[in-house]
Amino acid sequence: MSLAPPWKNPQVSRFCWQNLQVDPAPDFPNAELLCDETVQETIYDRVFRDTLPLQPPRRYQVRILKELVSRIESSIQDWDRHLLSQPLPSETDAAQKRDYVMYHLSLLHTTPATPTELNPPHIDLLESRALISASGTTGLRTWEAALHLGQYLCINPSLVEGKRILELGTGTGYLAVLCAKYLGSDHVIASDGSDEVVSHLSDSFFLNGLQGSSKVSAKQLLWGHALVGTEWDEGQLDTVLGADITYDVSVIPALVATLEELAKRFPALAQQNDV
Repeated sequence: MSLAPPWKNPQVSRFCWQNLQVDPAPDFPNAELLCDETVQETIYDRVFRDTLPLQPPRRYQVRILKELVSRIESSIQDWDRHLLSQPLPSETDAAQKRDYVMYHLSLLHTTPATPTELNPPHIDLLESRALISASGTTGLRTWEAALHLGQYLCINPSLVEGKRILELGTGTGYLAVLCAKYLGSDHVIASDGSDEVVSHLSDSFFLNGLQGSSKVSAKQLLWGHALVGTEWDEGQLDTVLGADITYDVSVIPALVATLEELAKRFPALAQQNDV
């Protein structure tokens, strides 16, 4: 036999009416009912929702709500299965999932043209904070070195303002988004050696209003390989950025070879020594 809907259950209905009557000692539903998500939603809708036309006194509501939460917590036997009646994902699923992360640009000098205190300058990204993928990339999350370099650029925006930028090892694209959206760079090429990382950059651009923008693009760049493609033959490249771009000493010769080729192809790079 299936259980009656929560709003028809005598225990739930009595508890809700007692609350609306400001009963000093209402009869709480039993533990099994309190663990049920639909019961919790019914109690919220009938007793605690702000849009109710008539509500019990606030101090009474707070006292009953504290007791209700305490009883729900003490009724839960398996917290992996019931976290406020919501099942937790497995550790494997949680590690592979990308989550939203918002970075507040506290050192960015605001002007009337930039966001206000109600909408402070920030960068939104999707990251896998607990995952280093099977391919060995660490580019699925933003690392502290990128944040520190970003702070430095916020204080010294002239280093990238109006310039064409190449970022090496872009990862989530934090620095590329910062330069393109807030620091006035003419164009930023966000490059990485991992095709998986590069494929995710469209999400970073979309979340920050840069989808389809001419100010930023994504490209796979394998260090040590010859630079091919029209983006290396058109326009000028003024600055190369990189923050914590490798932990593997074996790839340093390839990185140096790429930097040398860039310097030969774009002489202005050899004159840049600000960063």
